[in-house]
Amino acid sequence: MNQSDSGARVAFVTGGAMGIGASISRQLADKGYTVLVADINLDAAAKTADALVAAGRKAAPVQVDMGNPDSITQAFAAVEKDYGRCDVLVNNAGIAKTYPFLDFPIENWLQTMNINVTGVLVAGQAAARLMVKNRWGRIVNISSISGIRAGAGRTAYGTSKSAVIGLTRQMAIELAEHGITVNSVAPGPVDTPMTQAIHSEETRQSYYRLVPMRRYGSTDEIASAVTFLASDDASYITGHVIPVDGGFVAGGVLEI
Repeated sequence: MNQSDSGARVAFVTGGAMGIGASISRQLADKGYTVLVADINLDAAAKTADALVAAGRKAAPVQVDMGNPDSITQAFAAVEKDYGRCDVLVNNAGIAKTYPFLDFPIENWLQTMNINVTGVLVAGQAAARLMVKNRWGRIVNISSISGIRAGAGRTAYGTSKSAVIGLTRQMAIELAEHGITVNSVAPGPVDTPMTQAIHSEETRQSYYRLVPMRRYGSTDEIASAVTFLASDDASYITGHVIPVDGGFVAGGVLEI
């Protein structure tokens, strides 16, 4: 990691190497943040960070395993040592697999909860301890429409994202006195490497029927909501979940 400019805000983006995370990293870098692209895949994180630096932005890769609390603690210890601050945390890293409920493997349930929920808690604690020093911070947890409305096969994923929404509210009320806001962005269907891997053609057609805008979102559309919540302009917004979903959560009967 490289020393940041004095006073420059530092943003830590988990799962920042690809997909939604890469778009978030790029948009925050464009806003002048020193972006720490944190990912379990260090090579991918380095590639994303290097591209930002080549474009004249401030960025560095960080390896972190969100399923390992010790790894998270070590990553933030390095952030404190090298930068002395963390101003924005985006908890974007997560995993998802689909199985029928009756056959759902307990191993996947435990792994999903560990990464998608416990990882958010541990990273949130570590980042907030650094934010308290400056009495300013922004934490944005990426949840999902699957945490608001149930989806077939998503026993662990949907439940974990419901937990992230609850955790967001809990963090928000406890950190408010320290000048830290905590919100969640709940993406609808988005074209990412993960959805391309797990969304069958049947799943895609189901979304096209149920999303009023009749399309998948882009990673930049999700990142734009995150970037707003991370800004000074969102200073009085905390404890909320913003679906970025083309109308999916609002939708009921769509034809007359």
